[in-house]
Amino acid sequence: MNDRVVINKLPSGVPGLDEVLGGGIPEFSFNLIAGGPGAGKTTMAHQIMFATATPERKAVYFSIIGEPPIKMLRYQQQYSFFDAAKVGDGTIRFIHLGQQALDGGMEKVLEAIMQEVDRSNPGIVMVDSFRAMARQMLATGPGGETGLTDFMQRLVLALTSYQATTFLVGEYSDGEHDSAVFTVADGLLWLHQAIDRNSVVRKLHVIKMRGQGQIPGLHTARITEAGYSVFPRLLKPAEIIADHPLKHRLSTGVTGLDEMTGGGIPCGFSVLIAGPSGSGKTVLSNQFILEGVERGENGIVAIFEKRPNDYLQTTPRGVEFEKLVREKKLEVVYLRPLDLSIDETLVELQNAVKRVGAKRAVIDSLSGLELALAPTFREDFRESLYRMMGALTGLGVTVMATVELEDSYTDLRFSPQGIAFLTDAIILQRYVELDGQFKRALAVVKVRSSQHSKDLREYEISSDGGIVIGQVLKGYEGLLTGRPRGGERGLRR
Repeated sequence: MNDRVVINKLPSGVPGLDEVLGGGIPEFSFNLIAGGPGAGKTTMAHQIMFATATPERKAVYFSIIGEPPIKMLRYQQQYSFFDAAKVGDGTIRFIHLGQQALDGGMEKVLEAIMQEVDRSNPGIVMVDSFRAMARQMLATGPGGETGLTDFMQRLVLALTSYQATTFLVGEYSDGEHDSAVFTVADGLLWLHQAIDRNSVVRKLHVIKMRGQGQIPGLHTARITEAGYSVFPRLLKPAEIIADHPLKHRLSTGVTGLDEMTGGGIPCGFSVLIAGPSGSGKTVLSNQFILEGVERGENGIVAIFEKRPNDYLQTTPRGVEFEKLVREKKLEVVYLRPLDLSIDETLVELQNAVKRVGAKRAVIDSLSGLELALAPTFREDFRESLYRMMGALTGLGVTVMATVELEDSYTDLRFSPQGIAFLTDAIILQRYVELDGQFKRALAVVKVRSSQHSKDLREYEISSDGGIVIGQVLKGYEGLLTGRPRGGERGLRR
């Protein structure tokens, strides 16, 4: 028999969750939302219910041992997904079965659920908190684990026969498992909430979703006034990175630097600008963005250390940037929560890229990004940065990122934490002492798969806020050691 059953999928209404699940919630599936206290289980359940319930597909929310509906709704109605009209017209109904649980245990609860389902024929059924009911049955009910298994099988059979998409909501600690529940569930969503130092990080793990190719691993999540949001882990870089056409080069806006890179930055490359404080990293990145806009290539700038207004007032090209922001040719993305994740950052950047049709992006700076991350994500900073760079360049965006690098004359480093290899090109800025003065020197360390200048050249920051590349620092020895000898040089535009 070659005919295949087509399973419809319901949009969950939770940003990012459908992508993680592999396309949405399978219709008529039997699912469990589990996690510790405060993980967001009830919020997610309500969000899914309000998104999927319609006059044709009604929903019923059973609360058993736990908060009565009046108390629960007092808080849930604060979220923007809450729709009072759906409660008022009967599209969504809330029923409390606490008394049935106390009087007759699981049998009375099952009987009450079946009577309501038979009467209203809902398409969506929520049961909260199922775990508390299961514990009571294991402690006082007949048969213990066997009785719970029998109850689960009867509940699943009944709700499936009514063609209802069901979610059980239960409070479970990590590592705790109910074999009866987990075995019969088609989908199992585990919500985590971890405290690391002063930050709180939420994560979601889709342990299983039958018949679907869900994205594996832990996915960062956040609860805001809009409800629960998931930030999916990225696809494998090999699946999203576009080819890099070396023949199509982007001008940096600095003539001498374009020559040093072999004709500009290859389209779709990631570039690292590394240098000490005050060396002009932001100045160079500003020129890169402005040059792009002049060529019809809109851009975004992601900042972490200053708010947008402060950034525009202090950056050398702030007036020009303000004009471009008003014209929607440039967007300044501010990301500064101290419990940020790379995946959440990427979602914000991807959305900004789509809003302005950006072809160029600046991350200013990676040092600020690392500080904005929750401590738990800093441990995997290199791996996370690799995924982020791959995803952005995979969109066809050329990325320039700045990073703070302390000058050292005992070893030659191009980035902190060994992240230089993650980018396609590296431009190094540093200070040197010449004739008793601090001078700035610049070198192109690498441009992947391309010829580039090996020269070390002096540069200045002009009065109009631009980089001016000077001549090659010829005749000097020991420039990178901090003790140069000899030389002849001169600046030119």
